[in-house]
Amino acid sequence: QVQLVESGGGLVQPGGSLRLSCVVSGVTLDNYAVGWFRQAPGKEREGVSCISTTYVSEYYVDTVRGRFTISRENAKNTVYLHMNSLKVEDTAVYYCAAAEGLGCDYQSLFYDYWGQGTQVTVSS
Repeated sequence: QVQLVESGGGLVQPGGSLRLSCVVSGVTLDNYAVGWFRQAPGKEREGVSCISTTYVSEYYVDTVRGRFTISRENAKNTVYLHMNSLKVEDTAVYYCAAAEGLGCDYQSLFYDYWGQGTQVTVSS
């Protein structure tokens, strides 16, 4: 059974940083691309970033490029989202998702497995 568990969310002031973690169990992470998504109240879920199995392709939505960095540590079955210079508009529930295969994608339909999400709130 494939499970994804996110952690690392919380309340942070504008300009602050957080590191989200996504631990994947039940499969060997080496064979899976992983994406991070977020959903703010009243808005659709959007793809934030993704990373391929071979670290070759990474995607960042324009609003986070230069501030967020995705990375993976296969030995720990974990993917991270490093978030710097956080803004109020980054407030959302953040989800990680996994799909077997080489490449990654920013569209949610690409992914087979999802975590339950972790809340990120940016507020002064």
